[in-house]
Amino acid sequence: MKIYDAQGKLVQALLDESITAGRHEVEWNGLNRQNEAAASGVYFYLLQSGSFREMKKMILLR
Repeated sequence: MKIYDAQGKLVQALLDESITAGRHEVEWNGLNRQNEAAASGVYFYLLQSGSFREMKKMILLR
């Protein structure tokens, strides 16, 4: 799972490994790849598995 800002810049990569099929929860602590707090705003998360790709919008409020 990868998180991008509104300009398409990669902010954070979470769960960059294979996991078993089923329901899972992933929590983002709001930090970017430099371990700094990401600004409030619109972000997009990308879920990818094989040929499946889905991007959804989320809002981070501080």
